Amino acid sequence: MHAALSAGFVPELFGSTLVTWVLIGIGLYWAGLLALKQRGVLPEWIGTQGPIVTFHTKRGRDFLDWLAQPKRLWRAWTNLGVGIALVAMVGMFVFLLISAISALLAPQPTGIQQPQNVLVIPGVNDFLPLSATPGIVAGLFIGLVVHEGGHGLLCRVEDIDIDSMGVAMLAVLPIGAFVQPDEESSDAASRGGQTRMFAAGVTNNFAVTILAFLALFWLVGSVVAVAPGAAIGGVVDNSPAEAAGIGEHDRITHVDGQAVADNQEFIDTLDETDAGTISVTIDGEREATVDRAPIVVSTLSDGPAGLGLNERILAVDGEDVSTREELVDAVGQAERVSITTQAADGTTETREVPIGASMQVLEGSPLADAGAPVDSFVVVTTADGERVHDGSALESLIEERDGETVELTGFLNGERASFDVTVDADATQFGPAVHSGISGMQVNDIGVQLYPVETFHSALGGDSPNGFGSLGETFFGKIFIALMLPIMAIAGMRFNFAGFAGGVENFYEVSSVLGEPAVFAIANILFWTGWINLNLGFFNCIPAFPLDGGHILRTSTEAVLSRIPGIEATRGMVRVVTTTVGVTMLATFLVMVFAPTVLH
Repeated sequence: MHAALSAGFVPELFGSTLVTWVLIGIGLYWAGLLALKQRGVLPEWIGTQGPIVTFHTKRGRDFLDWLAQPKRLWRAWTNLGVGIALVAMVGMFVFLLISAISALLAPQPTGIQQPQNVLVIPGVNDFLPLSATPGIVAGLFIGLVVHEGGHGLLCRVEDIDIDSMGVAMLAVLPIGAFVQPDEESSDAASRGGQTRMFAAGVTNNFAVTILAFLALFWLVGSVVAVAPGAAIGGVVDNSPAEAAGIGEHDRITHVDGQAVADNQEFIDTLDETDAGTISVTIDGEREATVDRAPIVVSTLSDGPAGLGLNERILAVDGEDVSTREELVDAVGQAERVSITTQAADGTTETREVPIGASMQVLEGSPLADAGAPVDSFVVVTTADGERVHDGSALESLIEERDGETVELTGFLNGERASFDVTVDADATQFGPAVHSGISGMQVNDIGVQLYPVETFHSALGGDSPNGFGSLGETFFGKIFIALMLPIMAIAGMRFNFAGFAGGVENFYEVSSVLGEPAVFAIANILFWTGWINLNLGFFNCIPAFPLDGGHILRTSTEAVLSRIPGIEATRGMVRVVTTTVGVTMLATFLVMVFAPTVLH
């Protein structure tokens, strides 16, 4: 009764009671601050702006004066930064416009579009687990220090006085830092000096991003390797693995006494073993006995197979199957078969399913160029007459036939279709068009979901096979991939990477005198420092006040208008430009965050 009352009185804001409790906590915290402020309890060096507390200090100004002595060096550095910031400002303007339009047109909101996922708060943001908190806090602290330190340094380079410096806190969470220039001194500075000062923060953020990822890629490539065995990222409910005591973040190192080196070797070993019952070794230590049964461990939402997660496959065209290999054998050369499945509640169902490699038709992809409708699913069953049973078979063919024209035959929306496609191996390098598994569903005999440990290892500079094509072969390509790792689910992968934490450490081994805890801690700090600084830099380049991009827009607008013959630039003219752009940015940001939830 008590639980029912609690659930009834706490509404789910944006689909989450956790968000509700966070907002309630912020409200109570804000009320407490207001009470303290009204009673005059807070000292002068503590200020409040809504629920945000600011701590002010005058210390550190002498250090900045000393550091600012090579003025030519710092001006040259920030002149470069001004150019980078201007390019980033244009990029962010276009990005927010496109994102807002996409949010309005999207048929359903994706996970990344949920309002709570705008907040970089572990546990509240669906993509940032609590285990990532130490690395995120460290990265945020470093990002704020170098950002505001850059502003302070350029203030002294441009002879702008500093009233105070400090940090901004929301409860115990550092959400900002600031350098408060003297207004008269700032207004007296040259337009170029002001622009360099505002660009200094994002310039430093981008520089720290490069340094952090350089160090991370070197560290992972030097001392971090993939541990032997099949990495278990998850276990399906009511599966043979769950019954055998196999859990999330376990490693299966042996099958029937035979060592398995990695995920693929584990799959191959299961395919080669006919026994209905197998013995597996977990983490090289304990044994477990598993009764095999083919089960769907992952599947595409609205995909072509039509089978649900956790369903056991009992028969193919009336023939009983007990392993994945028997499933493939029962399919044989047939391109469409009747599959009988059993759900977790014991109900059975028989469906007609095309068997092959599922491909999503991406705009601009070779399949789209061949005439397939964009965003549709095509199940490829043959390639130039050669039978294709799953995604890996088609990917192998793509690698072998790169640049050639291949006839792909299969099913589009349940109907037979054929396309002459010019193969481009790089077209699947990110957000892969070819889905792994049979018809877009992963089926294995014991009900485990394999963690893509080698894919993530290669993305972080490791020597594992590159899973991202040519994009993963360049330094800046790797940075882009690293930026996406915490949200890889939006690119079709089942798992995200949020650092060497939360149990995934068991999938890696370290060869260093520092030991695994220290190396993983350093790697996490480097990863989140690079990730947060890059996001912090781009966010501050949004051309809207009070962000740096808004200030740079103002000084740049003044500079452009002052150079147009016959026009005398006024504050009003500049304000029209900055206000128009700023309001546009605010509107697009609000649409991007809230429109998917409100409209759907």
